[in-house]
Amino acid sequence: MTSLSPAIPPSVPSSPMPPLPLVVAPAIAGRATTSGAPSSPTAPLSARVGSNEVRPAPLSPATRLNHSLTAAGEKRLLEALARRAPAWVTSDGLTIFGLAAQIAAGAFYALASRHPAALLAVIACIAFNWLGDSLDGTLARVRRQGRPRFGFYVDHVVDLLGSAALMIGLALSGFVHPAVAAAMLLGFLLLAAESYLATYTLGRFQLSTGPFGPTELRLLLIAGNLALLHGPWVHLFGHRLLLFDLGGGIAALSMLVTFVVLGARHTAELYRLEPIPEAPVARAAGQAKEPRA
Repeated sequence: MTSLSPAIPPSVPSSPMPPLPLVVAPAIAGRATTSGAPSSPTAPLSARVGSNEVRPAPLSPATRLNHSLTAAGEKRLLEALARRAPAWVTSDGLTIFGLAAQIAAGAFYALASRHPAALLAVIACIAFNWLGDSLDGTLARVRRQGRPRFGFYVDHVVDLLGSAALMIGLALSGFVHPAVAAAMLLGFLLLAAESYLATYTLGRFQLSTGPFGPTELRLLLIAGNLALLHGPWVHLFGHRLLLFDLGGGIAALSMLVTFVVLGARHTAELYRLEPIPEAPVARAAGQAKEPRA
């Protein structure tokens, strides 16, 4: 349910510009398009000016930060799998496979409301999702077939779609109240948006929060599914609660607090990096008031 993008996100711009800065050949810079309108810096990548194509500026890699418990071992395992993968296994195919597995997990959650054994299929789908979502970028890097802009965008679109499907299925399962499932999805979307914005503005792609990363969250979800097979209820301080209501509430609250903390921290950091410049009008007024010799 978390962002596991194997792609390298865009670098931090040195001046205000669109997220995908475009570079036009010097010979045609500033000229009108074939329609007579000025060239736009936000024109599509396929836009052409005369006989010259508008091309996106090169991307510089952002710093990837992953300090989760399983990060080091997982990296070694994925690289070993990528080196041994047959030629017919592709990074795009793995991305599709991971998305299909996450959607299937949501479908099996919904089915588990009447057939609890479907929880075993959910566990298998979570494992397949890890394989596809984690191995696709590693495979592209090992084979030197990386497409930073395409990979970053598609991987995160897939994460958003798959996470929504998973939470919808969980809400239909009866193992959690729909409001709790919606709160978890909202928390994930807030954290995802903050991560993408921080990657662009600060040049750091945070894959984990403390010791917990995407793989740890998957393991916790698998453990919760195994517990559901023994019963969906728990008792806390004399109250009978759904296990996933308790766990989901804690998860949603944790994500919300993390979003607020990271948002405040990154806002303060960006404020230090870009202090408010003195307005040109104010400087001119100050100079005009200086006494003449």
